[in-house]
Amino acid sequence: MNLESLAKPEVRTQPVYEPGKPIEEVARELGLDPAGIIKLASNENPFGPSPKALAAAHVALAQGELYPDGGGFVLRRKLAEVWGLKPEQFVIGNGSNELIELLGHVFLRPGDEVVMGNPAFVVYKLVTLLFGAKAVEVPLVNHCHVLANLAAAITPRTRLVFVPSPNNPTGTANTEAELLAFARGLPDHVVCVFDEAYAEYLESPPDLRPLIAEGRNMICLRTFSKIYGLAALRIGYGYASADMAALLNRVRQPFNVNAIGQAAAVAALDDREFTARCRRENHAGMAQLGAGFGRLGLEFVPSVGNFILVRVGDGNRVFDALQRRGVIVRPVKSYGLPEWVRVTVGTSAQNERLLRDLAAILR
Repeated sequence: MNLESLAKPEVRTQPVYEPGKPIEEVARELGLDPAGIIKLASNENPFGPSPKALAAAHVALAQGELYPDGGGFVLRRKLAEVWGLKPEQFVIGNGSNELIELLGHVFLRPGDEVVMGNPAFVVYKLVTLLFGAKAVEVPLVNHCHVLANLAAAITPRTRLVFVPSPNNPTGTANTEAELLAFARGLPDHVVCVFDEAYAEYLESPPDLRPLIAEGRNMICLRTFSKIYGLAALRIGYGYASADMAALLNRVRQPFNVNAIGQAAAVAALDDREFTARCRRENHAGMAQLGAGFGRLGLEFVPSVGNFILVRVGDGNRVFDALQRRGVIVRPVKSYGLPEWVRVTVGTSAQNERLLRDLAAILR
């Protein structure tokens, strides 16, 4: 009997997430100088981590022999101060990805259904399949979530519904009124998961806290990987009712988030000047890319995140050609978009280089 036959059926058929290659690997494969490569593939912050977060991380690293705060007490207290909620209403994760998995542990059994848009963040589907549940994918309309269509897909077997706003990979978002009305219309047996990974890039993000006060079955997910520039430290959080947070904390592993990440996250929340600057620069970069794509006659999806989806013909060919020039973007054929690539908004110089190399390739 081989080893694979001993594994659960859900594991044997589980798709594997394919992350983008790091700069060093691309340089090695193509014989390029790593210093000359720019990565605009993973929606990372081109301005690096918050300076306050970096300073706090260095201090925490000096006590690297100690286990981290297993309950994330200081970070949850800081989040409670920021959000006007209670510390017990937060759950801390190894990135918001881990929180999606924790939701699977708590709520999903084989045969359950999970409703999600298509295309949307692939981890929703991966976690659904891992727990033997069925992914019910609802096509987007003009690259946007139509919440009425998500609601129409809900059945008595539905346990979770994912609503990302802004959505990855399209960069589109729903209004606060739309999101509130959607959650208020859900049946009691469904938990609504709002993924707000890119919400800090919005000038006025929706405030979904009234849903918590109303006792709705919901949770909002946030991450420090994007605007705060802490992707390498893998730290995210969810805010919800105390009952919801307690359920997720029951299945969370002890010491799931390292002390360096926790210290950096606490400091990053205080670095409002940094996040405001990143938001301004991102808006300027988005305008720069949109204008450049327009000059090249390329269709693109207007985005409110820190990335933009652009139609280039053969997405994989353009991805490969750009990579050989030292510019890494994200092909999105796996999302059912073979003619498109997703481009992270970079610095002004990075954006200009991307546009220049893309023009040369398309010629």
